[in-house]
Amino acid sequence: MSSPSYMAKETLAELLGAPSAGAVAVIDVRDDDYVGGHIKGAQNAPSSTLDYRMPELVRTLKGKEKVVFHCALSQQRGPAAARMYLRERDKAVAGEGDQHRGSSGKQEVFILEGGFTQWQRVYGKDVKLTEDYAADIWQYE
Repeated sequence: MSSPSYMAKETLAELLGAPSAGAVAVIDVRDDDYVGGHIKGAQNAPSSTLDYRMPELVRTLKGKEKVVFHCALSQQRGPAAARMYLRERDKAVAGEGDQHRGSSGKQEVFILEGGFTQWQRVYGKDVKLTEDYAADIWQYE
């Protein structure tokens, strides 16, 4: 099994603004702390649901070239979810061939460095990159 790499928030922001943004999936694994905003287009898959949702995620994300996981800080839940995704994807690939590799033939899995806490410091008020942002929630971060 390969290991996920970390992706800088600036790199993700650039990817999401590119014409090929549809090839990137952002998975936010925050649970009850999923408040105060989220990366535009991100899918919320609470970490407490991943044991049974991971096979579904692998199926629905199989055409994506890049999958980026994050939580609030990307220290625990985000990295654990990325590793779980890789294990599940590798099992699916072994059973079905290379259908889970994205259109370029290779799907890359990342963890957003610093999580949403760092993301919102730079991009929280950018409506092209962040949805439902509530600055008052983050004022003491």
